[in-house]
Amino acid sequence: MTENLGSMLDAVGPRLKSLRQERQTTLTELSAATGISVSTLSRLESGQRRPTLELLLPLAQTYAVPIDELVGAPPTGDPRVHLRPIKHHGATILPLTQRPGGLQAYKYVLPAATRPAEPDPRTHEGYEWLYVLSGRLRLVLGDKELVLVPGEAAEFDTRLPHWMGNADNEPVEFLALFGPQGERAHLRARPKRAP
Repeated sequence: MTENLGSMLDAVGPRLKSLRQERQTTLTELSAATGISVSTLSRLESGQRRPTLELLLPLAQTYAVPIDELVGAPPTGDPRVHLRPIKHHGATILPLTQRPGGLQAYKYVLPAATRPAEPDPRTHEGYEWLYVLSGRLRLVLGDKELVLVPGEAAEFDTRLPHWMGNADNEPVEFLALFGPQGERAHLRARPKRAP
């Protein structure tokens, strides 16, 4: 049991780092939100400091996740995904997968917009697949701009500058799958053909 506990504690650092990077948060921002020093956070993520309940509680609260997710506690046998919404730049993001690493699934809800947002394309390592559920999604990929409607999908390498937002003033809902570089979804987007 001691070996198992040791390996669980060793996995906390990479899990914390992965979670912070998924949320696109810096150590400085996380330090301000939790009250934990940047150096302590850095040592936790690198495995140079063992996690304690005193450190994990504010991290779990800031990330809005249960502590057992931070420590990788074994699943309890309940297959349901307990949605814990994340608010990011006005959007609501619902994680649909529970395991860190590998392919990750999210549902995005973009509220109605009073005016179109100004695209701010970003890049990062990985691969992304999108599927529009409702509304019209504006997708900027490099120098191209597309509007995806319900039932349409797109996939792209995230090293290409990209940005997504409302195509009009109406709300948009879409699914997004993120994978490490080279890990692609098995579905390919094809535009609808006119009858």
